[in-house]
Amino acid sequence: MAIDSEIPENKHIKMAINHLNKVLDYAPFVAEGRDATVHLTQQDWQVVADALFQMNVADEQLPDAIQDYDLVNKNRAISLTTPDYDITIEIVQS
Repeated sequence: MAIDSEIPENKHIKMAINHLNKVLDYAPFVAEGRDATVHLTQQDWQVVADALFQMNVADEQLPDAIQDYDLVNKNRAISLTTPDYDITIEIVQS
């Protein structure tokens, strides 16, 4: 994974948090029990992955609902744990 050098770091983080909030808002609509899978474009997924795993973003900067996160599926998906859902963020296949 490489950080997109064309996006300034502060904007990169803001974009990632915006994407995470959208994922959290969308998860209830696709959830089956606790499990929800949400798809992002390659670029949006990379922005989120950069913020979570490459940029040392403080947990306090992330949406409050996120209790834990990790890379899963051989680093091809992001797992988010919230009080209500276990969310997997995958890259949409075109």
